[in-house]
Amino acid sequence: MSHAYYEAILLVERLHRHFLEVVKVDLDRQGIQDINNVQALILYNLAQDEMTVGELTARGYYLGSNVSYNVKKMYDAGYLLQERSPHDRRSVRVKLSDKGLALRQQLSDYFEKQISALGEVDLASDEILSATDTLRKFERFWTSLINYNRT
Repeated sequence: MSHAYYEAILLVERLHRHFLEVVKVDLDRQGIQDINNVQALILYNLAQDEMTVGELTARGYYLGSNVSYNVKKMYDAGYLLQERSPHDRRSVRVKLSDKGLALRQQLSDYFEKQISALGEVDLASDEILSATDTLRKFERFWTSLINYNRT
């Protein structure tokens, strides 16, 4: 019998994959083929902000090389604007273009529909808050392990 900790780790991973599939299905439904689900979530997390790839990595918990690749793809597809930092020419700041802002709004509307549908599956706000609290505890625990192993 496996420990509940292992089951929780596997469930978090599986939930993330399911959510990415939900985003992919919505993009397909809208006929959007020039951006993938991971890129759409990066775009969603960028929101109205302007930041470097490093800042985006830290904020969205994405792997650095993947973010750089995905940022380039999103720029090439017209979802992002890039500007070199005037203070550090090696640093590039990105923000959403009008096309990116439009897709972000579509994603936001889709997430709002999901929130409205939660009641249909008997998932109450207090249950979501409890799950979120538990996930934050895992996050703090894993962060403490990373920091402990670095010293």
